[in-house]
Amino acid sequence: MSISNVKHAPAVDAHTEKHLIPPTPALTHAYDNSTANGIPMIAVSPSQGKFLSLLTTMSGARNVLELGTLGGYSSIWFAQALKANGSGGGKVTSIEIDSARRDVSIANLEHAGVKVPEEAEVVLGAGLDVLPRLGQEIEAGKRVGFDFVFVDADWENQWHYFDWGVKLCKGKGSVIYVDNVVRRLLESGIVGPAAKREEGVVDLVENVGVDGRVDAVVVQTVGAKDYDGFLMAVVK
Repeated sequence: MSISNVKHAPAVDAHTEKHLIPPTPALTHAYDNSTANGIPMIAVSPSQGKFLSLLTTMSGARNVLELGTLGGYSSIWFAQALKANGSGGGKVTSIEIDSARRDVSIANLEHAGVKVPEEAEVVLGAGLDVLPRLGQEIEAGKRVGFDFVFVDADWENQWHYFDWGVKLCKGKGSVIYVDNVVRRLLESGIVGPAAKREEGVVDLVENVGVDGRVDAVVVQTVGAKDYDGFLMAVVK
């Protein structure tokens, strides 16, 4: 099949979302309210949200860690999946650095019928400041480890977030999913036609490849949100 067929990706997305992911008031409100409050439209697409929801169900996750809340769109997908799983006591813990966005995300979660902070907690702060605190809480028995970690935050720290994600997981079988990995590879010059690695760039894929704690793969994606891809790893 010719690569030129990629031009049909938006039409395919529209068709598949129409039949497989009908809009819901909760998720539509999250998008609309986020836009109305000036939050950039960089959240996951409906197809990506549904995919994350299915992964949460398939993995049997009860506790999800998310880095990069934005307007809470993906947080709602996770919270709904946990509830549908019958995961009584399951919870989404999301980290957001911007206080205004945190306020919007909480409003969106509550509008979706998600109990805050019982079913979803939005922690304010920089990821690399918050993650060690979560680790301390887990060690002290004040918080359980995570079954699923979703990284959708600043690209230059993808490896550091991944490393912390593994540390904070419950153990064997836990999943770490890092979004925007392919665009990071291309835009940082690690791969691509003009490949010239920027000074100081840490290659997530390279580091994960020699990390004996996990088994991982990168999947390239194309759709209405253009060409990209994610890395998914399972803790051994």
